[in-house]
Amino acid sequence: MKFIINRDQLLTPLQQIVSVIEKRQTMPILSNVLLDVTENQLVLTGTDLEIQIIVKINLNVEQPGTITVPARKFLDICRLLPNDAEIKIEYKDDKVKVTSGRGRFLLTTLPAENYPEFNESEFENHFTINAGKLKKALDKTIFCMANQDVRYYLNGLLLHVSNSQIKLVASDGHRLSIYQDDIGVSTGYEERIIVPRKGVQELSRLLSDSDAELNIQFSNNNIRIFYQDLVFSAKLVDAKYPDFGRVFDQPFHNPILIQKQILKDALTRVAVLSNEKFKGVTLDISENLLKISTHNPEHDEAEEELVMQYQGESLTISFNSQYLLDAVSNLDSEMAVLSIASNASSCFIEEPEQPLFKFIVMPMRL
Repeated sequence: MKFIINRDQLLTPLQQIVSVIEKRQTMPILSNVLLDVTENQLVLTGTDLEIQIIVKINLNVEQPGTITVPARKFLDICRLLPNDAEIKIEYKDDKVKVTSGRGRFLLTTLPAENYPEFNESEFENHFTINAGKLKKALDKTIFCMANQDVRYYLNGLLLHVSNSQIKLVASDGHRLSIYQDDIGVSTGYEERIIVPRKGVQELSRLLSDSDAELNIQFSNNNIRIFYQDLVFSAKLVDAKYPDFGRVFDQPFHNPILIQKQILKDALTRVAVLSNEKFKGVTLDISENLLKISTHNPEHDEAEEELVMQYQGESLTISFNSQYLLDAVSNLDSEMAVLSIASNASSCFIEEPEQPLFKFIVMPMRL
């Protein structure tokens, strides 16, 4: 194996792959990146057996071959070389020699035939979507995913395709975000899958080109996404996502209309004196007036009054301030609409007109 490549050609694909590879591996070869060199192409592969990224780079090759090298060391060498540096890579005597300028580095290798195969079932469903559209949907929902919850289906994101509509849902049991948009084409099917937390985070990180088109294929067990010269694959969570539809089928108080930035600033200020663990704030809602207050075990108190649009009975309800801030920060409009359930079981936060994004937060007792 022998080829020459520009440092800038190699750096981004290596960074994309190394982000998937876990630092601590039970199998040493999983710490390596697979280099598969054909006559006119370099194919880089990295996996942790749950997620896999393959990147193809076109180049002129002196000598084809296949080998695996330590991923992070290889990345660090490339990263620390000057911009536009030319890198010569050669496999000889069970070592990979990396030469650039006056620098020479020898990396230990493991045979490519020992690299684990990423098992994928046959993909029954597929659709195409704009990368910018999917990236926005991920960013609006990703922060609500649970982290290491015993209800493992919450440690991921629900992707629901219904003909020409796509819906993404994430929840940690205390709050829930929903983003629904039009795919742009008719798929002719309705399917629900759960993409695992790490897969969602890596995918969101990868989608930097908002104009690119994504080709998404999935089965009951796997999802595969073609993006530019990259193929992203992930194993799906084998579970059924809970039915959250019932939260919509209940009566609500009249909606509260308030300027997003004013609400965000007030919540941030009041939360400074909230309980550090629970971050609770109380909302006292009366006609056209919202009072936000909090206190903590050190007997500090904070209170702020805001003018807003609301007609209806007075009510008092408490929430985790960070959950409210996360929701309000993700609104694109200047105004926020808050709708509180009549039985005070939940609060909907959304935009006033044609909202694609809806956030639901459960109250807390203070």
